[in-house]
Amino acid sequence: MFTTRPEILGTFGVVTSTHWLASSVGMAMLERGGNAFDAAVAAGFVLQIVEPHLVGPSGEVPIIFHSVKTGKTEVVCGQGVTPDAATIERYKAEGLDLVPGSGLLATVVPGAFDAWMLMLRDHGTLSLREVMEPAIYYARTGHPMLPRVANTIKDQAEFFKKEWPTSYDLWAKGGNLPKAKELFINEALANTYQRLVDDAEASGGNREAMIDKARDGFYRGFVAEAIDRFCRETEAMDTSGERHKGLLTADDMARWSATYETPLTYDYHGWTVSKIGPWGQGPAFLQTLSLLKDIDLASMETSGPDFVHTTIEAMKLAFADREVYYGDPDFVTVPMEHLLSDAYAAERRKLISSTASTTLTPGLVPGYEVQRELAIKQFRYAGDTKVEGPGAGEPTMAHLRTEKRGDTVHVDVIDRWGNMVSATPSGGWLQSSPIIPELGFALNSRAQMFWLEEGLPASLSPRKRPRTTLTPSLAHFEGKPRMVFGTPGGDQQDQWQLLMFLRRVHHGLNLQESIDLPLFHTMHFPSSFYPREAIPGRLVIEKSIGDGVVSELKRRGHDVEVVDEWTVGRLTAAERSDDGILRAAATPRLMQAYAVGR
Repeated sequence: MFTTRPEILGTFGVVTSTHWLASSVGMAMLERGGNAFDAAVAAGFVLQIVEPHLVGPSGEVPIIFHSVKTGKTEVVCGQGVTPDAATIERYKAEGLDLVPGSGLLATVVPGAFDAWMLMLRDHGTLSLREVMEPAIYYARTGHPMLPRVANTIKDQAEFFKKEWPTSYDLWAKGGNLPKAKELFINEALANTYQRLVDDAEASGGNREAMIDKARDGFYRGFVAEAIDRFCRETEAMDTSGERHKGLLTADDMARWSATYETPLTYDYHGWTVSKIGPWGQGPAFLQTLSLLKDIDLASMETSGPDFVHTTIEAMKLAFADREVYYGDPDFVTVPMEHLLSDAYAAERRKLISSTASTTLTPGLVPGYEVQRELAIKQFRYAGDTKVEGPGAGEPTMAHLRTEKRGDTVHVDVIDRWGNMVSATPSGGWLQSSPIIPELGFALNSRAQMFWLEEGLPASLSPRKRPRTTLTPSLAHFEGKPRMVFGTPGGDQQDQWQLLMFLRRVHHGLNLQESIDLPLFHTMHFPSSFYPREAIPGRLVIEKSIGDGVVSELKRRGHDVEVVDEWTVGRLTAAERSDDGILRAAATPRLMQAYAVGR
């Protein structure tokens, strides 16, 4: 079939990400002798510079990787926790019934920096300076600003000027809005990262000790002190329409560190898919596979009405369970074994009929009846909530977003030895909260994913991880590590990834073919982002699917929203065959993502 670009083939290494500069920097790390872990870290830091409307230094990152040396597939949890002072009572006292989608009250401990450093220390080979230099270079000497970044700043400029003057000072220097494709410099951020590197090297010690010193500088040194001071002294306007100070302190920063975890897995037609645990939405991907496992998808056209209808109806069921049962397993018991069992899937599969469901139907798990009812009461539907103040949320595509909203980036790497990394950095967008002037970056807004009601797995609590939407993927085939993949897109991430994976598995399409085909998703379940609304029965689908398919889906009862071609999804993927051939692909959508390799 026709593709917009070739699937990249090579044997030395492949890197694919949501920005060509990050992909090129990752490849440069491989060229100088580094491995997939070095490449992913370097690319991840560059993404903070070149896509600041989608990710920043204070954000978070879940990483899933396979190490040839250890023979293990593991997760790095780079999702920071809530401050000690973040209680439901504290937010209710502010007159809030939802955590704001922006501003300082929505901030949790920044997780990405420690996650990248932990993986670099334990699995990388290059020095701290080598992997940080490209990001510092682009921050200090400038990078060609993406049109979407310039538009985001333009859209927010008046609000910044009035409410977040430190952001205005950085993004509209001297009152001049940046222009698309012209160089933009963030000297303060360059200085922050340069100081971390310089201080680490001045401390002496080996490579690992220097990396740990940089971690200390961020979480127990000058970075944490600046964040603490800013949260105590600054009142920032947020989506509630009111100004609030932050709750995050230096003590909160000092107590937290990134951790390794065992991934959650599911076997599917010879493949084993690994995802992060139920502190993220990754298990919904696995639950959807469990529902589809005994359905003959291979006989359906890859973009036909049967395929669209069946996958969407399965997604609705899996994501309904996400709303009721998923949360930080350090705080709540999540019945994942039951949710992924064949018996449970068989009963749920019976709910997939020939017509579209317009009701949100979580499954019944013994012992969780009260929790299920409490969760259902929290479901909000479009029109229930008025949004005020600066933007919030994380939908990625143009037809769903304004330039006020933040989003996510992604990077996949496979090196010549077979090490694999998939990472989905997000948060700390330029529109999430005011810039901390001496650091050159804003804080994240991930706490908006909590509920301010007791008794739910995602209820707000101190030192708790929000149930993130970030969800990188790694898949084995017949017991061997084979593929890494992912996408930005908030609640849509596991939906778009699923379509690519199913087309690859059942129809034998290559990575680029699987990505280029028309994409679609449902908005049937509550959004993870402020104001947490659902649109029952809504199916968003690219026009390229064809009028005939759209008509048939409407006949089956779907509330179809047809959007422009090439406007849904930002998928990237990489794969390693048994013969050592490496493959990589990136979406043509938004004209930013690129795969490179040789």
